[in-house]
Amino acid sequence: MMEELANLGLIYPGSRIGVLLIHGLTGTPKELSALARDLNRYGFTVFCPLLAGHCSSEAELLQTTWRDWLGSVDKAFQALSKHADAIFAGGISAGAVLSLRLAQSRPGQLRGLGLYSTTLRWDGWSIPRLSFLLPLILRLPYLGRRYRFEENYPYGLKNDRLRARIHALMMSGDASLAGFSGTPGQSLRELWRLVDLAKAGLPGLKTPTLLIHARDDDIASIRNALYIQKHIGGPSRLVALESSYHMITIDQERQKVGFESARYFFDQLTADEQRELAAKAKDPDLISGLALAGEFQERRPADLLKGLSKRRYWVRGGRGPKASDPKAK
Repeated sequence: MMEELANLGLIYPGSRIGVLLIHGLTGTPKELSALARDLNRYGFTVFCPLLAGHCSSEAELLQTTWRDWLGSVDKAFQALSKHADAIFAGGISAGAVLSLRLAQSRPGQLRGLGLYSTTLRWDGWSIPRLSFLLPLILRLPYLGRRYRFEENYPYGLKNDRLRARIHALMMSGDASLAGFSGTPGQSLRELWRLVDLAKAGLPGLKTPTLLIHARDDDIASIRNALYIQKHIGGPSRLVALESSYHMITIDQERQKVGFESARYFFDQLTADEQRELAAKAKDPDLISGLALAGEFQERRPADLLKGLSKRRYWVRGGRGPKASDPKAK
């Protein structure tokens, strides 16, 4: 199993309960490695595949479409299926959209979904004011081919030290370390096509779905998660984070992301599957902690949106919000 799956991405062997985790557009499987290790400690076999065109060069990325990315996900699902009796799928940002599309294309074959910082619209507080003109710009023959969306401060991370380290890796020129520093316009167009398909298929999707999203997401506001919860056809749970930005799988509340994911996936398993998972857990107390966790309390959409504007504050000179702004800390 290690050799077969390692050729497609990162693999963390465990029980025959599998989790497929999908990285974001221009990202890398490493952005999911912390979550993967957490879930593996609970006994899950976790697989983080590499999407077509990623971790090499932008020229290679531009040779791919959303169909190629989804093809990578489907190939990874088939490979993991040989070694798992039950499979969950999830992803961050555009990876969450790919997870949705995988579930829609394989009805009844996934036990559940974990959607992290789902990006249907780029409407977070760091997105430039005139971003609503982007679809028009990308349709222009000259500008559309040359447009490149550059990553903005704070690069999806609230943790200062981690932000500095990840930004340095992004600027290093080695896309395998932390992905690209920007997104080509052509790839954005492909993502929007994928988003349209995923949104259209939401009412017919019955797969139990966990959504985890930061209330202060700088890239995609929590309205993205609320849209999915409102339109999806199956049961869902929304966990809102209070001290993270977009990259919640590596930011300050990554341990909570791991626990809530393990708890939700555990609840979707049969009693026999739960025992099988427990047999592979790194520590028996981890599983008992899931079983004894209190009942989840869903927060009202109005409460999640309270205090949030369409743009909470604007990036100033590439340095982010003013230091005097209490929301900046």
